[in-house]
Amino acid sequence: MNSTARPDAPAPTPSKPRWLWRVLVWLPWIGILAGGLYAAARFLPDEPVSYADPVQHFKYGSTGGERESGFPYWIWQALPQVCAEHLPAAGRTRGYAALGLIYEDGRDLPIGVSKRRNLGLDRVFLNCAACHTSTVRDTPDAAPRIVVGMPAHRFDIRAFETFFFNCAAGPKFSREFIVPEIDRLAGKLNPIDRYLVYPVAIALMRERLLMLRGRFEFVFEQPEWGPGRVDTFNSAKVLFNFPMKNLPAHELLGASDFPSIWNQRKRMTRDDGQRMELHWDGNNTRTEERNKSAAFGTGTTPPTIDLAAIGRVEDWLLDATPPPYPYPIDRELAARGAPLYAEYCAACHGASGSDFKGEKVGHVTPIAAIGTDRARLDSYTRDLAVNQATLYAGYPHRFQHFRKTWGYANMPLDGVWLRAPYLHNGAVPTLRDLLEPSASRPAKFARGSDLYDPHRVGFASTLPADATKAAADGLFAFDTAQPGNGNAGHEGPAYGTALPAADKDALVEYLKTF
Repeated sequence: MNSTARPDAPAPTPSKPRWLWRVLVWLPWIGILAGGLYAAARFLPDEPVSYADPVQHFKYGSTGGERESGFPYWIWQALPQVCAEHLPAAGRTRGYAALGLIYEDGRDLPIGVSKRRNLGLDRVFLNCAACHTSTVRDTPDAAPRIVVGMPAHRFDIRAFETFFFNCAAGPKFSREFIVPEIDRLAGKLNPIDRYLVYPVAIALMRERLLMLRGRFEFVFEQPEWGPGRVDTFNSAKVLFNFPMKNLPAHELLGASDFPSIWNQRKRMTRDDGQRMELHWDGNNTRTEERNKSAAFGTGTTPPTIDLAAIGRVEDWLLDATPPPYPYPIDRELAARGAPLYAEYCAACHGASGSDFKGEKVGHVTPIAAIGTDRARLDSYTRDLAVNQATLYAGYPHRFQHFRKTWGYANMPLDGVWLRAPYLHNGAVPTLRDLLEPSASRPAKFARGSDLYDPHRVGFASTLPADATKAAADGLFAFDTAQPGNGNAGHEGPAYGTALPAADKDALVEYLKTF
């Protein structure tokens, strides 16, 4: 019997072509593969910007700090505009230069800031040159000369940190303010960067800065450091999670001057075969450990440090030398000063600026004998030394030589004309002032000028009567009455401060030859 179709039955659905089914099945996988390839190409490369020339590499080469601490390049460029109110009032139109960082013509980043492609973005952070490069001017109208290896006596690292901390704590550190500024500076952002990458980067960066702001809160209770100074080892205590608010007050005042870093080969071993004691307090005798310790200040950690890049800097610094004194020297007066130097200074500071031979060179003089401000010495504790011994555990270069001392190390005086202000805490503006008893040294003076004073050997240190003008010139009023800023010590008959004025002038003239 033949069956007949029901009149209300639905029409059969036409089958889709087999190729369309295949496309629909594979399309999500193709999308996932394409997205994975894009993500790998975008976010996996780890490529530092490097330089063949060792001086350029020192100024702009990476130490690896961008991997852990790096700021996305365009966020770095945008923040001085977004958070200008947190820069020094007199320099808000100058960006990071208002904090003492140095820009060379044609450069988009200041000396001491390196770049690395990491996690899908160009990321930047400080390197060694930020703290060990500065400028010198011969006259108020002269162009500044850049000198690598000298202390960065104009860089205010505390103001640098405070700028980022305060910006992160304010309402403008958000995608609503920063992304439009990046868009203006960089050109039109693609949708992935505009709506995903930079919003996430801003949120992560803000969270990290606020965490660091809380951990460094103790710093805001201290007197201002001023340019050219840093509290190295209290930052290390933060790294080791010391309970900073519970530490004795005298352990929290370690601000001291950035040092010069020339002639590292000569600093490795004394003429008697013993190693020189390094850092202001002589707490380590190994340059390799000292350098890796300093690299923490550039944002590195044991897993992220770029040993090859730092090795290039170390090799160059072995024999890097300071520039010679560029101003006229009274050779007859300097000749009169040579025997005075030999009598009063050579045993502790070397036979000359290039010959570091001397009985006490590179050794620690007890605090009771030298009598200088002890805050930096007290800030470095035995507990910290013990903790530092755990750094690089499991690596061939584990720290083994940090120790607590009870004084300050006697430094060679190579390039001494560029190392003002003097003493470990920068409390004496010129060499000529250092040869006076502490009661006759300036109680207040200006830090931060790069205008040179060839007569007294140092940088211009007279404070303008107008505080507004001082701020406009980037000057900081250094007060030796503040805790940690004392200018006493290194005085008495053994240190030449009792010499007649004419002999002091001759001694200073001889030191110009260093």
